[in-house]
Amino acid sequence: MAGGGRPINVLNVAEKPSVAKSVAGILSKNQGLRIREGRSRYNKIYEFNYSIRGQPCHMLMTSVTGHLMELDFDERYRKWHSCDPADLYHAPVRKHVPEDKKDIKKTLEEEARRCQWLVLWLDCDREGENIAFEVIEVCRAVNCHLVLRRARFSALIDREIHQAVQNLVDPNQWFADAVDARQEIDLRIGASFTRFQTMLLKNFHIDSVTDDRNLVLSYGPCQFPTLGFVVERYWEIQAHESEEFWTINCSHKSEEGTATFSWMRGHLFDYTSAVIIYEMCVQEPTATVTKVRQQEKLKYPPYPLSTIELEKRASRYFRMSSEHTMKVAEDLYQAGFISYPRTETDSFSSGTNLHGIVQEQIGHPDWGPYAQRLLDHAAGLWRNPGSGGHDDKAHPPIHPTKFSSGESRWSQDHYKLYELVVRHFLACVSQPAVGAETIVEINIAGEVFSTSGRVILAKNYLDVYRFESWGGLVIPTYVHGQQFIPTTLTLDSGVTRPPPLLSEADLLSCMDKAGIGTDATMHDHIKKLLDRFYAIKDANTRFAPTNIGEALVMGYDDMGYELWKPNLRSMMESDMKEVSVGNKSKADVLANCLQQMKACFLDARLKKVKLLEAMGIFFERWSGGEDQQAAGEVVRQCGICQESNMVLKKSRDGNLMVGCLAFPQCRNAVWLPGSVSEAAVTTNTCNSCTPGPVYLIQFKFRQHEIPPGFNVNHLGCIGGCDETLRQLIEICGTGSRIPARGRGPTASSNNGQQSNHRQRACIYCQQMGHSSSDCPSQFSGSRNARANGMNPQS
Repeated sequence: MAGGGRPINVLNVAEKPSVAKSVAGILSKNQGLRIREGRSRYNKIYEFNYSIRGQPCHMLMTSVTGHLMELDFDERYRKWHSCDPADLYHAPVRKHVPEDKKDIKKTLEEEARRCQWLVLWLDCDREGENIAFEVIEVCRAVNCHLVLRRARFSALIDREIHQAVQNLVDPNQWFADAVDARQEIDLRIGASFTRFQTMLLKNFHIDSVTDDRNLVLSYGPCQFPTLGFVVERYWEIQAHESEEFWTINCSHKSEEGTATFSWMRGHLFDYTSAVIIYEMCVQEPTATVTKVRQQEKLKYPPYPLSTIELEKRASRYFRMSSEHTMKVAEDLYQAGFISYPRTETDSFSSGTNLHGIVQEQIGHPDWGPYAQRLLDHAAGLWRNPGSGGHDDKAHPPIHPTKFSSGESRWSQDHYKLYELVVRHFLACVSQPAVGAETIVEINIAGEVFSTSGRVILAKNYLDVYRFESWGGLVIPTYVHGQQFIPTTLTLDSGVTRPPPLLSEADLLSCMDKAGIGTDATMHDHIKKLLDRFYAIKDANTRFAPTNIGEALVMGYDDMGYELWKPNLRSMMESDMKEVSVGNKSKADVLANCLQQMKACFLDARLKKVKLLEAMGIFFERWSGGEDQQAAGEVVRQCGICQESNMVLKKSRDGNLMVGCLAFPQCRNAVWLPGSVSEAAVTTNTCNSCTPGPVYLIQFKFRQHEIPPGFNVNHLGCIGGCDETLRQLIEICGTGSRIPARGRGPTASSNNGQQSNHRQRACIYCQQMGHSSSDCPSQFSGSRNARANGMNPQS
């Protein structure tokens, strides 16, 4: 850039009003700064003089408020009944400035007309780059001669802002294209599936809302796989069969203390084998020390802080939701206290002044003394930070950029998050904790037991990182060959337990590992699950699906599609990353992805009965609704509530049953033989059972599952008069021998025995063929419990 000459007018545009104010204040040093109103009352214009590489500039700084434009279908496709949802995969779309952003657009146009340069101060990520090109489109429409420049910065502090404006670069079209592709894919897929499932399921009474008829059952390409993680863990818990096991525990008490030894076999599921081994140990109880191993153990500090780690740790340490964490982090960033909070990078570049960042913290009353020790070379506490192997090439890891001992306007959460960022940074430039570990193994009657003890020699980073601990346990001194009689030797029992529900930190890890969303959007996808009542979150930040969330996943799963699995979205995210680095074109990614998803959509529509059946398990239908026969065929009036009909339908695990439409208020149910492969209600009625009419059902049985002498085809009655059905229920039970795909135990247990969760009598209704956790009288809570955010299933 040539220096000197006449001053030029430079229009500077930031992503938020607060950022515009901060940048203008830093560049002008609050000297000669003039403020005037723009067309939008929230987006002011700051004027000041500045020099960029020797070129005198009259700077005009203003802002947008996030995206200036939105993507939508042409007018004729926007109404739900205006077209076939399948047409949305190729319907024309356009970007336009919505009505509430028109004033911002006018401000940009007016200022751009009299400027020579446009400098873009949008956030330095893909989303920010896309907004930058929206601003470019508006400004260049009125001034095609504008010189376009991009400011890249990671913190709203003096050195970053001055360095950014003196080293302007070109905008990145590839980043913007990747976001355009993602927006169009999400719009087309989301709109088509949302319209399809909302219109299909409008006749169900969804008990979580007051006006079921106007309920929108939204579908999002990222939101649905996120729900899938929640439902999959929930199904895993529901399918779990607790199994009793036995283990031998041993302890030894001496003058130096008590050591508890663990059995190296862990535990046995066979009681007889465990008793035999235990009796051998009791008969020859002398313990001989066979191994004593001492070694140094290191506990390493965490890697530098990325967005996902910030969200996970705030959830674990403070029970803060990921959405709230990002809101607080954004506040701290805009106030200049931390670096840009949306980053995948977890390693510092070699040019980062790490010592300077530490130096700023030595005045803090809590961690200041530790920061001083870090800078003391003689203390030997400093260690260059490790690398987690991720670098988004846009921003450094999250770190403190300005000292604070607490601001008057901060909430407790602001202080907690700032403290976490500071302590995390100090920890990652510290030496690991050092411990001395002793492992002792003993032999009793041929069985091996072990114990371990640890002494902390140097806490190092743990002195400042109060969120982690590394407990020490002192055990008595043992020497090789030493013998002793155990103080206690017991045979104890326990039961296997299912994994817990996913916590928010677990869910973020699943999304990160599968590539669902980005560091800037993951918290939004989680929030949408809660807002749309597809999942609930308890006080321990653990997630469980609601009935509607589980029903939707179950329906698509029964179709044979894994739309609720992360694979499809993960491939889309990978393609969009390729667009952002120039390896693939936006047009190619759009064409391939939309072709694949349209085929998925068309097939899902053909199999819509699966979705109806899944919804029918959980919800009552409005009387007179369409597709009544698809959801369940009427067999008789319910004899319990005497208000609703009993219909033929499938249970949640695919077994046929006749249940009341008033479920869950009425839990009357008749379970059919497990050997039934097909069943259909006929127009014939039973002449014996009352009150009538009771419609007969045409059954087809699996030949290999019924005894000789029974016909595979049978016209039967569920009213109680049918001796053939009664005998088959006694012989075959009421559950299918084929586990429901994806929702029941299918793998062998640890001891090689196949788990069969359909062979025990239910503790509630005493019938065979379903586990107690799947009993129709128990597996769903009342409408009031659901409405209050409770999930009795867990």
